[in-house]
Amino acid sequence: MAKNTKKKGSASGAKQSTMGAPMLLLVLLCLAGLVLGVWLISTNSTGTSGNSHEIAMQVGQSRTLETTLTAPFTCSVSNDKIIRIDENHLMTALSPGTAVIVAESTSGSRETFYITVSGDPNVTLPPPGDTTTTTTSTTTFSSDATTTTTTATLAPGSVTGIELTFYAISLKVGEHKMPIVTMSPANATDKTEKWTTSDESVATVDWLGNITAVGAGICTIRVTSVNNPAVYAEVAVTVAGDTAQTPGNIELINGVTYVDGILIANKTYALPKDYAPGVNTEAKAAFDRMQLAAASAMLDINIVSGYRSYATQEATYNRFVNRDGQAAADTYSARPGHSEHQTGLAFDINYAGASFANTPEAEWLAKNCWKYGFIIRYPEGKEHITGYQYEPWHVRYLGADTAEKVYNSGLTLEEYLGITSKYAD
Repeated sequence: MAKNTKKKGSASGAKQSTMGAPMLLLVLLCLAGLVLGVWLISTNSTGTSGNSHEIAMQVGQSRTLETTLTAPFTCSVSNDKIIRIDENHLMTALSPGTAVIVAESTSGSRETFYITVSGDPNVTLPPPGDTTTTTTSTTTFSSDATTTTTTATLAPGSVTGIELTFYAISLKVGEHKMPIVTMSPANATDKTEKWTTSDESVATVDWLGNITAVGAGICTIRVTSVNNPAVYAEVAVTVAGDTAQTPGNIELINGVTYVDGILIANKTYALPKDYAPGVNTEAKAAFDRMQLAAASAMLDINIVSGYRSYATQEATYNRFVNRDGQAAADTYSARPGHSEHQTGLAFDINYAGASFANTPEAEWLAKNCWKYGFIIRYPEGKEHITGYQYEPWHVRYLGADTAEKVYNSGLTLEEYLGITSKYAD
């Protein structure tokens, strides 16, 4: 019994050994196939060079893709919202995330680049196809045939370009034109504009970009990005020389000057020392109606300075001269005999100072005072014409019909009547 048991055990062991060899061979073959498959996949995805790279970038950063490929190559990107690459192989990081760039040469070789972009998730740059250069500032100015561009590295969110609906214009004296401004990128953090003119005697421009032709000649109007002063655009303005305003009919009645029937007191035309009409009752009644209209718009306007006698104006002017000197005083205060306040037709509203500008009352006054017979007598950008600084608080009564005509013309009273405002000395 014991002998038979031993033989059976030996036979069983031999049988197990014989069955294990094929299994081992199969396992070895599987492992070899797996290694070969991995090698083939790697070769197919990375080319004969088998190279792959990891690149880290920040939003807004640009860098040229560097490869070991010797033949000309093209690039494809897995997510063009994360990274952009142009025909010169310049990569630009647009938004946080990951993407893959595959560079493939004409010989069939490939290299793979795994890109990780980090940065503020709330800051992204324009997507591919946007013509804005996202990491450079672009300065463009044009005339009839010239365009010039400059570039400089910028932080994300900066204004990088300005486009206008026109870059050259011809106007007649008194005409207006305002270009539409487009700043890029669309998500720039501050798109505030600053407007300037190279020659105020030819054309002026207000803070909105409204260009007004003043006199014959050529000048340049520029709009600049406050966020990035290196970025600007310009309009070449030509004003014809044969359209200047013809002076109106000038009459001197009892020492008082009237132009086309309108009483004038400015730096050129003075009032007699004994001229003392007091507050004009028609003008005051018109102001009262205007005050009620403003109140219905939930605004409060009041007269803080109205009629002044010659003596009062003399004391006021001399006080400013003693404080700031005559040259400075002449920019904001009239010499005695030359002040509109002496006509009884002019009023200062609420506060005669710079803080009144841009208040709701100042904005309402500028848009509506003409309806009640008034004009803003010393508008912004017309200092060289009126002779005085911008005074949004100073209104002058002309009567409803005349005020409407002056308002619609966009001209100062001097321009409208074709007269000057300059002291003889």
